Amino acid sequence: MKVLVIYCKEFSYFPATKTLPEIEAVTSGKTFDNCIVAFIQVESEDEEKELAGREKKLVNHLKWTARKNNTATIVLHSFAHLSESKASIDFTKALFDLAQKRLFNGGYTTEQTPFGYFLDLNINAPGFSLARIWATL
Repeated sequence: MKVLVIYCKEFSYFPATKTLPEIEAVTSGKTFDNCIVAFIQVESEDEEKELAGREKKLVNHLKWTARKNNTATIVLHSFAHLSESKASIDFTKALFDLAQKRLFNGGYTTEQTPFGYFLDLNINAPGFSLARIWATL
């Protein structure tokens, strides 16, 4: 799994192109303030491991990053452009849903960008060392 986390003063998205026909239609966007946005690529190798273990590793990384950036708002964004390896849609979505639930239960405000869409993104990210963290999990 590859993860690029960016701290944002403001982050917003608007659905641009639907890429998965079976996904429900989304016609509105959303804006978040003082958040981290996790650009996550779940890889095929992740499916060889236990889903719960992958989810726990991701959540621990996101909690650490949120603490370092003094925020309790985490946005999960499926971003299949960090590696050539891609997990199945079902495994990826299940991982995102479990991570969102664990983060919520841990006191974080957590949302996912619309799954199965290319999005128009607006990112207002300050330039300090822990504002951008890349990891292989």
